[in-house]
Order: sequence, then C-alpha cells, then structure tokens
Amino acid sequence: MPDRQPAGSEPGDIRRWQALGVGLVATFMTLLDVSIVNVAVPSMDEALGASPSDLQWVLSGYALTFGLVLVSAGRLGDARGRRTAFVVGVALFTLTSALAGLARSPGWLVAARLMQGAAAGLVNPQVTGLVQQLFRGSERGRAFGLLGATIGVSTAVGPLLGGLLIHLGGAEHGWRWVFFVNVPVGVVAVVLGWRLLPARPAGRPDRHRLDPVGVLLLGAGVLLLLLPLVQREQWHSPWKWALIPAGLLVLVAFGLWERRYARQQTPLFDLRLFRLRSYTLGAVIALVYFGGFTAIFFVFTLYLQNGLGYSALVAGLAITPFALGSALASALGGRLVNRFGRPLVGIGLLVVVVGLAAVVLVLRGSPAGSVPLMTAVPLLLAGLGSGLVITPNQTLTLAQVPVPQAGSAAGMLQTGQRIGSAAGIAAVGSLFFSSLASSGGQWSAAFRHSLLLAGGIIALALVAAVVDIVLNLDRRR
Repeated sequence: MPDRQPAGSEPGDIRRWQALGVGLVATFMTLLDVSIVNVAVPSMDEALGASPSDLQWVLSGYALTFGLVLVSAGRLGDARGRRTAFVVGVALFTLTSALAGLARSPGWLVAARLMQGAAAGLVNPQVTGLVQQLFRGSERGRAFGLLGATIGVSTAVGPLLGGLLIHLGGAEHGWRWVFFVNVPVGVVAVVLGWRLLPARPAGRPDRHRLDPVGVLLLGAGVLLLLLPLVQREQWHSPWKWALIPAGLLVLVAFGLWERRYARQQTPLFDLRLFRLRSYTLGAVIALVYFGGFTAIFFVFTLYLQNGLGYSALVAGLAITPFALGSALASALGGRLVNRFGRPLVGIGLLVVVVGLAAVVLVLRGSPAGSVPLMTAVPLLLAGLGSGLVITPNQTLTLAQVPVPQAGSAAGMLQTGQRIGSAAGIAAVGSLFFSSLASSGGQWSAAFRHSLLLAGGIIALALVAAVVDIVLNLDRRR
C-alpha cells in the first residue's frame, strides 16, 4: 500500500520539524532513563537502605515495563491518534519521574520506576509513527537520522549526565535529581506536543476494537521472555530459564490469534508485515545489534567504576566518544540511506566490529590510569559505525510499512530491540562475571572477553545484513 502525503505536511511546512523536535526531546528523556540510573545506584542504596533485589528492580523494572507496552501503545496511536497517546505518555512519564525523585522507601521507588517504564513505552512508538506520517522520501531519511542520533546519544550519554547530576547534587540527594531533571522538560513537552503534533484527521476514525486478547497474549509472552533476563542476578533458581520456552509458546499462540482476529477486525499487529523482507530482516538486525550494542556500556561502566575505581563522572566521559560518533554518523546516515540502502548498514556494522576489536587491542598492556584515554579513538570509530546502523536500518525497515500501521510496526521493532538488549546484557554480563571469578579478579581480562562476545553478537547482525544485500543483488539480475 503506497503512503499518501498527509494534509499539512507539505515540504515547506516547518511545523512538521517543530513537531519532530518535541518528539526527539521526549525520546531522549525516555531512553536516557534506561542508562542514567546505573550510576546512581550507590547513592540510592545509601539513602534508602535498598536491598540488592530492590536495586535490581529499579534498574531492570524500567526496561521490563518499557518493553511490555510498546506494540499495544503503537496500535493505540494508530487507532486513536498519535498526538493524544504522545501527550498522555509524556505527562505520565513526567509525573512518575517526580514520584521517583520523591521516593522515601525502596518499594516506592520500584513502583515509580515500573510506571515510568510503561509511560516511556507509550511515548516511543508515537514518535516513530509520526516520522512515517509526516515525512516522505529523503526528508524521512533526514528525520530518522535525527531520531537515530537521539537514540545513540541518549543511550551512551546516560552515565555522563547521571554522574554530573550526582556530582552537583551531592551523594545524598544527587540521585533524586536524576529523576527531577525530567519534570520541567516533560511539562514543556506536554504543552508543545499538544500544540504542534497533528491531530487525527477528521473523517478517518478507527472504530475497531483494540484486540484485548492480543494485548494479553503479547504482554504475557514478552514478560515471560524478559523476566528471567532482567532478573538473572537476583533470581538464582535455574527454573527461571524455563520461562523463555514458555514465553515463545505464548508468542506462537499470539501469532495464531492474530491471524484469526485479522479476518474480522484490525489486529494488534498485522503479521503480514513479516512478508516484507525489508521489515523482517531489518527487525532481525535491530534485535541482534542491540544485543551487542547495549551490553558494551553495561560492562564498560562496571569495568571503569568497580574495577578501576573511576568516578561516575569520569566513567561517563569515557563513553562520550562513542556517543559523539554515533550522533554525527546518524545524521549523515539519514541523508545517505536512500542512496546506498542496506550496504550502508553493513558498512556500519563492520566499522563497529573493527572499533571494538581495536578497544580490545589497545587495552592489552595499557596501564589502568590511561584506559579512558586509550579507548577514546576506538570507541569514536565504533560510534561512527553505530550511527550508520541504527538510523539507516530503521529507515529501511519501516520504508514499506503503510502509515496506518506505522505505530504498531515501530512498536514491534522496538520490542525486539528491548528483548535483544536484555538478552545481550544477560549473556555478556554472565561472561564478564564468570571470567572475573575464574581469573582471580582480573578486571581487564574480563572486560576484553566480554567485549569480544559483544563484537561477535554484532557480527551476527552483519551476517543478516549481508544476506539482505545478496538477496537484493540476486533479485536485480
């Protein structure tokens, strides 16, 4: 189904870019909170007397509820209007951020984080859907370039901004400012979002039900998959891994239900989108890449702070080269993707693997005091590669998706990214800690081993990109 240019989205209409700017601010806030809290854990522990289990839920509960609601939120925006879903999501995120900052007990903080993650999951598919709705052709690539830069920077800069806020606010109250900083930004985003984002066009109401059975099946399946991954350190029973095949079975049931439901109503997610090779292979690349990409920051922060004794601020600064490279290349990738297509993603993945291999090489024999400096250039290179992956892959993955399904398609894509991130952190983190134990506390060796695994996971995404490139070449012959 070809996309039709929506009313009010002519090439010269500056309002679209203003609306995109509001969406990017909200995206930055919600994705920043995935990583910014990591550096605040010691302060939370001291201020609230939280147990290790409480702290784990503060960190992982956000990602869990974030991933649970993405597809349902995307479908809600498609059916009832993206502006309403966006504004409600940002308002809830702002409120729950304030509640988290005001927490007086570990239980209070955990509950606020769970609600905050759900609000973030409501917001993000609306932004991607709006890009699909408001932009076409090369302009869509530029818009996705800005979105990709936002994703890359927010993911990588979290530890730096968190460390800076804790440094400014002090050890006792600095962690509260990690949450309070969202409040004024969120209030402004709510006001501007309602003014600038387009309302659902009159005369095109979607009166179909929102597929409650599909919502429950997909939510249960994603929960069963994510729960053992995000609770791997605190839940010691080996039976937790039995939830993963159970989750896969529930997702199979979800697929069967959606096929049946689609015969009479608009489904939560239209499985026919997987007939689009661009969407299927792009979703696979995103799932696998985020499995390696997110894990890098997890183990690098542990290595710098726990292993080498650097402050949260210095640890954040050490990751900044990656963030800068990712931001620059994302903007460039958005402009080039329509010209080069999937080969651009393949080049980006290759550059990331080379950059990570360079980090491993420079760490061999490097003194602990020079690690942030020695890794700066290789991480910059890896960041440049990452910027050529996230933006172009997202643009290509959603290129053939009809606008009325843009939100749910983006939600499924982002759900895969969240599952990939959780699985990658679980796998790379397990190798990191097991290597640390077997080597007698050699942090540098443990970090190198885990980085090699992260690079190997990203190499699998490169294989998927090469498959797509080869299939495209065969089709043109």
